[in-house]
Amino acid sequence: MADWQKITGGITAPRGYQAAGITAGLKPSGLPDLALILSDVEAIAAGVFTTSQVKAACVDYCRQRLQAKHNARAILCNAGQANAATGNQGWFDALESGMAIAQALNIPSESVLLASTGVIGQRIKMDALRSGIPKLVAALSETGSDAAASAIITTDLVTKSIALETTIGDRPVRIGGIAKGSGMIHPNMATMLGFVTCDAAVSPALWQQMLTRAADRSFNSITVDGDTSTNDSLIALANGQSRTPAITEVGVESERLEAMLTAVCQHLAKAIARDGEGATCLIEVEVTGAHDELSARQIAKTIAGSSLVKSAIFGRDPNWGRIAAAAGRAGVPFHQENLQIKLGDFLMLENGQPLTFDRAAASAYLKQAAIGAYLQEDTVLITVSVGNGYGKGKAWGCDLSYDYVRINAEYTT
Repeated sequence: MADWQKITGGITAPRGYQAAGITAGLKPSGLPDLALILSDVEAIAAGVFTTSQVKAACVDYCRQRLQAKHNARAILCNAGQANAATGNQGWFDALESGMAIAQALNIPSESVLLASTGVIGQRIKMDALRSGIPKLVAALSETGSDAAASAIITTDLVTKSIALETTIGDRPVRIGGIAKGSGMIHPNMATMLGFVTCDAAVSPALWQQMLTRAADRSFNSITVDGDTSTNDSLIALANGQSRTPAITEVGVESERLEAMLTAVCQHLAKAIARDGEGATCLIEVEVTGAHDELSARQIAKTIAGSSLVKSAIFGRDPNWGRIAAAAGRAGVPFHQENLQIKLGDFLMLENGQPLTFDRAAASAYLKQAAIGAYLQEDTVLITVSVGNGYGKGKAWGCDLSYDYVRINAEYTT
């Protein structure tokens, strides 16, 4: 049983945070497009960012800020323009954005972190951003999480938010998070955008280590389409406002906090995979029996990312051969005679030997998952064992539908 409970409040559930989201005119749709998260005090800051060689200006900006200073108070996010591949002017726009929000908040510009999402190659509409900042700051609220979550999305169908609470040192500690992402998601820093707040006190090095591991077990274990964004950013703040003793070394308290951080990240990551462009169901792949966790996750990610597996699930075809083929090309050695594959409760392969199973019932399982009617709502469970090792890992993805092509064929038109 988990050592935490789910609470309301999202990104502003932890003590000492406010958030806001407004319509500034950045999106052609007229929907909310500018978000702000603010800590009442300087917070320890950590980040994980895209590994792409083509990076948005906000990514370079945040990396520079976090290398020089492990603290921040504010995160400003614009939606509509990615400000990636925009040259020197894109960098100057990022700098101006940081300075403008810092001035409005009366804080140092070094305490501001940035994120952007939208069409690659398009600069931020700076006139709209400048005009929107006073309204954004005025909208800050301790109940502003939903507004911020709405203002960071683009092709998402739903907002993504979570907050959990545990007890450390006989005092409640909370972690909240919001995220966006629906396409251009692949397990190579695949957050798109994720923001996490925490009211515990944690040392900078430990907080960064926790976030990196949590990202590996969540955002770096999801895939929608095999593409990695230029803007992927996962930023986490810890402001110490729970008034618990500072966590400075590995131990029971750090492990409890990291487990809750991982749970928050996994919830948001699965929400992104579930909301994949054109998706009708979430796919969860669990691999056991590998040599180590890294190997198990690699196999799981390969299966979840296979276009053939994803297409078969969309077609409600229980074609386990595609699962076996994906596992075999994952780059992880295992003996074929040890391979076991299950789809839901249907055992299809045991000790490398195919088994007879009810294909009609297995297809019905996939159909029911597509409408959220099966045991675990809209989740298709694929379970694979590759041996007797202790390594186990999970990955998440979604099916590949006709709508994915339509959405992306029309993205800029």
